[in-house]
Amino acid sequence: MCAMSTQVQHQPDNSRFVIMVDGQEAGLALYQESQGVRDFHHTEIYPQFQGQGLSSPLIKAALEDTKNVGLKIKPTCSAVEHFLRKEANAQFRALIAD
Repeated sequence: MCAMSTQVQHQPDNSRFVIMVDGQEAGLALYQESQGVRDFHHTEIYPQFQGQGLSSPLIKAALEDTKNVGLKIKPTCSAVEHFLRKEANAQFRALIAD
């Protein structure tokens, strides 16, 4: 089995991050940005790509980008909320807007 190539791209014009697998869009994380806060309200990995552990790298890249541009997050999406509850991702909890 060969390793798949994954890449996360930010598409600010569409208020989303997409994860690409071998050049194919495999899923996305949608957000709305307002007053310095990105509200992550929907994360989806497309059915043919599910079960490959793609949501974590997608969410991690989205949150790292949000941190790097100095914004806060609102984890409305259950997948983002679940990601933040994991101890391994505790460093992102400081990004949660009050």
